[in-house]
Amino acid sequence: MHMRMSLAEGAALHGLLEEATGDIVVRVDRRGFIETASANISDIGYDLSQLLLKPHLADLAEQGHLSALREYVALILSGGAEETAAADWLEFPIDRASKSEDNPPALSGSWYALSLRAIADEEGSVSGALGLLRSVERMRALEGEVYSRALIDPLTGLANRHAFCGALRRQLASGTQGSMALFEIDRMRAVFMQYGQRTADEIIWGFAKFLETMVQGEYELGQFDGERFCVILPDLPRKTCRSWAQEVLQTFASLTLTTTARSPRLSASAGLAPIQKSVDWTLRQAELALVMARARGGMQVAECQNPQNGSAHVAL
Repeated sequence: MHMRMSLAEGAALHGLLEEATGDIVVRVDRRGFIETASANISDIGYDLSQLLLKPHLADLAEQGHLSALREYVALILSGGAEETAAADWLEFPIDRASKSEDNPPALSGSWYALSLRAIADEEGSVSGALGLLRSVERMRALEGEVYSRALIDPLTGLANRHAFCGALRRQLASGTQGSMALFEIDRMRAVFMQYGQRTADEIIWGFAKFLETMVQGEYELGQFDGERFCVILPDLPRKTCRSWAQEVLQTFASLTLTTTARSPRLSASAGLAPIQKSVDWTLRQAELALVMARARGGMQVAECQNPQNGSAHVAL
């Protein structure tokens, strides 16, 4: 016999399955008893095919968490607070006694999270719910991966612009003096047009790894965008910052000397700015200085000297 699925139920199932890789999918009736579940429910010690009486969803939780889970299930099935409660995850430890004769008991202290969404029949009444059971350990791993992707550039592995601006904001809040250096590989557009994206990516990756070897322990390095990289130089005299930036450019140029005419000869430029006023102001000054350095042919360090009018000169 085939079960007919309503449009609302199908939409709910589709939304769940988008998230469900590796998760346990369950369907419960209007009273909260499990009707069907994905085969991997055996991961928590259940084999529904061997059970004459299907368990209530709340029976999955240890005794101390049973009432909270029962209330959560009842809230979803009541049709009330659907818009808020259905989006939440309820965490609880799986009952250590949950097992079948053919499956080992669930591990002691194994925590899972449940997300439940009500489904309605053709008349609009709640006929049951679809849910996801996800290992909390897996959930934390996924959250950590998402967080890392939001803050790390996938090509270079460096902090991206969003993360770097956070570091710059903390530097401003600390009240200590500091400077920001903005580096860019010269003529990268021409390199890309002649050698292609793969070579351009390899050069950007190589420059990032080179900068990692040049920064001191207290410096903070990030990727501003594309081929531009930024470094926070905390509590250092401006002359020292300028000397360090010049050393970076000279060392990079010496390491990238080519032996064949087909290989690109690489150099970089740098703009320096004091870390003052705000994140946006500091970034603008560093970009202005970098533009001036590149306008002089590249392989130079330019520095914003006048914080009042934003003028910059090329430091020779």
